[in-house]
Amino acid sequence: MSTDQETQFIFFCNGRKITDNSVDPSMMLLSYLRLKLRLTGSKLGCGEGGCGACTVMVSSYDKATKKISHISVNACLTPICQIHMMAVTTVEGIGSLKTGLHPVQERIAKSHGSQCGFCTPGIVMSMYTLLRNNHQPTMSDVEDTFQGNLCRCTGYRPILEGFRTFTKNNDFTDTEYLACNGGTQCCRSGGGINGISKTLFQPSKFTAYDPSTEIIFPPELILMLENEKPKLLRFTGEDVTWLRPTNLHQLFDIRKQFPNSKLVSGNTELGVDVNLKKVRYPILVSLTHITELNTVESCDVGVKIGASVTLSRIEEFLSNAIKKIPDHKCKSLFAIVDMLHWFAGQQIRNVASIGGNIITGSPISDLNPIFMASGCTLEVVDTEGVRRLIPIVNKFFTGYRTNSMKPNEILISVTVPYTNKSEHFKAFKQAHRRDDDIAIVNAAFRVDLQDEVIQSCSMVFGGMAPTTKLAKETMSKIIGRTWDQSLLEDTTILLADEMSLPPDAPGGMVEYRQSLVLSFFFKFYLTVRQHCSFSETILLADEMSLPPDAPGGMVEYRQSLVLSFFFKFYLTVRQHCSFSENKCINIQSVDMSATLPFKRADKRSTQMFQEIPDNQSSVDPVGRPMVHSSAYQQATGEAVYIDDIVPFQDELYMAIVFSQKAHAIINDDLMQIILVWLLDVIYMLLFFKLPARCVDATAALRMPGVYAFIDHNDVTGSNFFGELGQGEELFATVKVTCVGQYIGGIVADNKEIAQRAARMVRVEYQELEPIISIEDAIAKGSYLQPIRTLRNGNVSDGYNNSDQIIKGEIKLGEQEHFYLETQTGLALPKREDNVMEILSSCQDQRFMQARVANVLGVQFHKITVRVKRLGGGFGGKETRCWHLSAALAVAAKRVGRPVRCMLDRGEDMSSTGTRHAFLGRYKVGFTNEGKIQALEIDLYSNSGNSQDSSISVMECAMLRMQNAYYIPNVTVRGYCCKTNIPSNTAFRGFGTPQALMMTENWISDIALACGISQRKVREINMLQDGESTYCNQKVQDLYLIKRCWNECLNKSDYEMRQLQVNEFNRSNRWKKRGISIIPLSYGVGFHAKFLNQAGALVIIYTDGSVLLTHGGVEMGQGLHTKMIQVASRTLGIASNRIYTNENSTSTVPNTSQTAASVGSDLNGMAVKIACEKLCRRLEPYRNREPSKTWDDWVKAAYYDRVSLSATGFYKTPDIGYEWDTKSGEPFYYFSFGAAVSEVEIDCLTGDHMVLRTDIVMDVGDTINPAIDIGQIEGAFIQGYGLFTLEEHRWSPTGNLLTKGPGFYKLPGFTDIPVEFNVSLLDGVPNKKVVCSSKAIGEPPLCLAISVFYAIKEAIFSSRRDSGIEGSFRLDSPATAERIRMACVDKFTGKFPSATPGTFTPFFIRS
Repeated sequence: MSTDQETQFIFFCNGRKITDNSVDPSMMLLSYLRLKLRLTGSKLGCGEGGCGACTVMVSSYDKATKKISHISVNACLTPICQIHMMAVTTVEGIGSLKTGLHPVQERIAKSHGSQCGFCTPGIVMSMYTLLRNNHQPTMSDVEDTFQGNLCRCTGYRPILEGFRTFTKNNDFTDTEYLACNGGTQCCRSGGGINGISKTLFQPSKFTAYDPSTEIIFPPELILMLENEKPKLLRFTGEDVTWLRPTNLHQLFDIRKQFPNSKLVSGNTELGVDVNLKKVRYPILVSLTHITELNTVESCDVGVKIGASVTLSRIEEFLSNAIKKIPDHKCKSLFAIVDMLHWFAGQQIRNVASIGGNIITGSPISDLNPIFMASGCTLEVVDTEGVRRLIPIVNKFFTGYRTNSMKPNEILISVTVPYTNKSEHFKAFKQAHRRDDDIAIVNAAFRVDLQDEVIQSCSMVFGGMAPTTKLAKETMSKIIGRTWDQSLLEDTTILLADEMSLPPDAPGGMVEYRQSLVLSFFFKFYLTVRQHCSFSETILLADEMSLPPDAPGGMVEYRQSLVLSFFFKFYLTVRQHCSFSENKCINIQSVDMSATLPFKRADKRSTQMFQEIPDNQSSVDPVGRPMVHSSAYQQATGEAVYIDDIVPFQDELYMAIVFSQKAHAIINDDLMQIILVWLLDVIYMLLFFKLPARCVDATAALRMPGVYAFIDHNDVTGSNFFGELGQGEELFATVKVTCVGQYIGGIVADNKEIAQRAARMVRVEYQELEPIISIEDAIAKGSYLQPIRTLRNGNVSDGYNNSDQIIKGEIKLGEQEHFYLETQTGLALPKREDNVMEILSSCQDQRFMQARVANVLGVQFHKITVRVKRLGGGFGGKETRCWHLSAALAVAAKRVGRPVRCMLDRGEDMSSTGTRHAFLGRYKVGFTNEGKIQALEIDLYSNSGNSQDSSISVMECAMLRMQNAYYIPNVTVRGYCCKTNIPSNTAFRGFGTPQALMMTENWISDIALACGISQRKVREINMLQDGESTYCNQKVQDLYLIKRCWNECLNKSDYEMRQLQVNEFNRSNRWKKRGISIIPLSYGVGFHAKFLNQAGALVIIYTDGSVLLTHGGVEMGQGLHTKMIQVASRTLGIASNRIYTNENSTSTVPNTSQTAASVGSDLNGMAVKIACEKLCRRLEPYRNREPSKTWDDWVKAAYYDRVSLSATGFYKTPDIGYEWDTKSGEPFYYFSFGAAVSEVEIDCLTGDHMVLRTDIVMDVGDTINPAIDIGQIEGAFIQGYGLFTLEEHRWSPTGNLLTKGPGFYKLPGFTDIPVEFNVSLLDGVPNKKVVCSSKAIGEPPLCLAISVFYAIKEAIFSSRRDSGIEGSFRLDSPATAERIRMACVDKFTGKFPSATPGTFTPFFIRS
């Protein structure tokens, strides 16, 4: 190996030179930024490059071209050594509150595009990088740049609208900006009390973007690079050595010396191995600076691409090359460019290499099918310099992620050959989500047709075998065949046989995957047929081309007329001539929809809300779209979350030892095992303190830097919580009942040591049979108690009065909270009196305080819980966060030092529970006109391994299930199934979305049975004045349901669009549309009476400034902002005089959880009451000297010894439901709404697109329209994910398979409706609540049900075309798999489902 080596690590960060002589090569850039440079703006959201929270900009200088390039990267996957001699820009480097905000930061904040803020820095840096490369991007560019970013809060619309102001042709005025083009005739122009506003922000007030003011690339770095001589780079750490050769000879020497070294280019694959699988690679060799591996060029036979060339460079090069090369030669290149658009996110494509993609050999690689089908050639070289060419199609892939290269060979390049004039080429991909998702199945097809006879062909599929698979048998049998209908039929039979899968095939979904094979070929067949029919136009276009300055002008028009005239002639001939069946087959126009991709259009939206009264004070912010109080800090990375807090002196880190089995004994004492089997009560009472001798931490404790192993023996208080048999332990003692249960924890110097040691803890399991699904629990009678029942009327009488009675069943899967900030905590032990301070990302401080105190065996006043903000919560941080904080408290007490932990994404998803899966079995009676007479329904939820919130969730589901409908006779039974998955918990809506989905399902069934529209069934059953819920609660203001409904119908132009949908479906066989309208009546309040209370503390300081504290937790929903607005109105001072600090149990005690959408209702009233107290105290001074100012009155009161602090306490009146007596009012009031959604589905793949959604929502008098509309949009998109996209899958042994954003798919930027309109009902004050407002956090989520039933309507149309009528079962979520398999046709019919019980499925749904 060369002795001329560079060992000093240098890079620039935000313009500052960083030199490190002892850099750790195992460290990723994100860790370096956060831990060593204390730049915590970039966040850890997933550790696998799937969420974009860690996005930064990396800039480099090319000495040869003298060009500077800027790319966005995932800092969590970028090895720190990879950025040697580069410049990194983080969110802190582009602007701050101190130095001034960058326009990107300003616009995302002012356009209300930041809610919880955890994702905001990454989104800011993605947009910033785009602007550095393209000063005036298109909206398509903006959407593309966010393919690798996720946001769980906003629904994406405000982010896109804010950044639209940077795009080309952006000439919107403030008043036009969010309006439609209807002018004075627009249904949204004016009307209502005080008028209607369309403007949430004013672009004219944004700071102008001036590219010339951007940070320059460090001149010192340019000089260093210009003077740098190529050297082998070597950085050596404790466990890892990083080598970066500059030529192939150095690489050969390294490989000879270290034959097992790992070659690294983009690190997108190895980074995931290191971060998630905790794999260690002692020798890493970077290929980024070897010229031959980083060159891409056109040659005589095709395009030659160096193995280390990044995917974005390939995309750019091919896009430019295609413009210069004749179209017929570029068909495979077109396919590559098209596929790259759907390949991961921008940050991954910027660094991932083509060679890495090939060598990784993933069976679902997006590019390998194209390479194989096009006949690419790989060039490899061994360490002796001997080169050879390998056709990739010829057995290159030998097995799962293995290939035919020799151990000492290195991939140099891949050559993609040009296609010829008679060749046709097309590639396809189907994933769970279009953007940034791995394929379920992909395919590439090539056929050489001469006179419509096949000369040669390639058919290659991914996702159908352990390797990318060539359909050799099928290919060999169709050579020489004519491209006609008989070929189509025969080929589908051949492919169905050759691409068959056993029912237990890895990956599951076998019927769907097999159907996709045939669907893709059908699409290709029609594409080729279509091209054959019009290939003459290509010749004419060539022959009749005109130069742009041709005499007569109008060159484009004249050339298009040539093709138009030929097309008319072609159709005339087709109409009058009869063609042989074996020649040109007449393809029906309805079939051609199979070849058309979804049309991508710029997103459009309107947001309508009531204007404030003309006489409202200028300092009164209520009703105004005030910016989120933390938006600027979040946009600059200055907002502090738990893991951003600077480490305390002597702070340690704790890694949890989780159970790896779903149901097992972990104590080898025979008597204890027998007792566990007899009764949980006995083992709880007798063996609470006994050690689990099958848990051995000896090896872990020997590791340097490890301080302690913590388990149940260290618990000085109670280790068990809840009812016996239904509760749970902090640390498992004898038995584990789910994967992810806490067994213990390792306390060490830092996260890396703690996690490595935790993996060394040995746990022996004696496995027991687990219960995973609801169906398993029903079969085994595994239920939590009590089983709830609600009855009203007489069901038997109702059935007797019914013309029809139907039965049905529907199941809804879980939903992962996927808050961007995972569960995080920090325990700070004090030096006296057993006092402990807990910094936690929790939604319920009282609950956390109680649990920690009980675990430590101290009184509550010894525990202080502090919460500043959460990076998202959605219910997942109400109860499930107690385990982590309590474990940290036990550890901190044991070692006497601060202890911190932030769960990795996979740990969080595997241990903290989800939204409950539900199964509903119903029987409903109704008249022939569709009027409901009786309903019986059994609701089953998958509660997981303990009770947690499950009983309450079921109660809410039962109480709210009727939605906006009158059901005269009803019986509802609720069963909470106890299973061996992590305990499921609260989630936005708390059981209501599941219940309403079931209600709309039987409404749909009634419509089908009666032969009338779903809209009509919903209308005739809607609650009328004087009618009650089946809980005997009178619903106030029922007219608002009808008003929301009618306004939604009108604003959405529902009737006209229904006709358009029908016409579209008549004209298209393989694309279908559906439209659906859903009403909403949502009861607001905790039905448990004691929770409906809140407190606040308001302090006025002598300078007139106000400190406001209340019991609600800020998690992105704008609660603090609204409380400031309430206080501002009540006190009569400007909002900038009021500040909200962190929440603490030491300032506002005994708080209720921030949940149930009542955070503003409860805390707002408490704040108002506290402020009114202060106003009364200041009133004498106002009256005495009315000309004085607020500051004067405050000082006067102070000098008069008047208290300037006040508490406020509020309890909701007239609320509380008693299940034992079935009496009381479960809700304080009702929120109403309606939504219309229109979708388009691809019947051959199951893919879909939401074309438009219109929402009308009753929010009373909005406190903040920007926040309320943001909550509506964010909730709707989260609901859209619940009902169509997000899906958990479990192994039969209880392991979660869908961990992290790579496998669990949230909606992304391009998944939102193409047109997204939200209107707040005007003139409807709610006098029961502070500022006449209404709850908004949860209700709109349920309106996403409209998308599900629009999809179902589209499927109905597809099934009718196949001659299938009647109802069918469609479970939620309506994934691509379920949509496709519900569109029964000649392809799906070839793959009947295997009989359950005859095989072990790869995964199950709980």
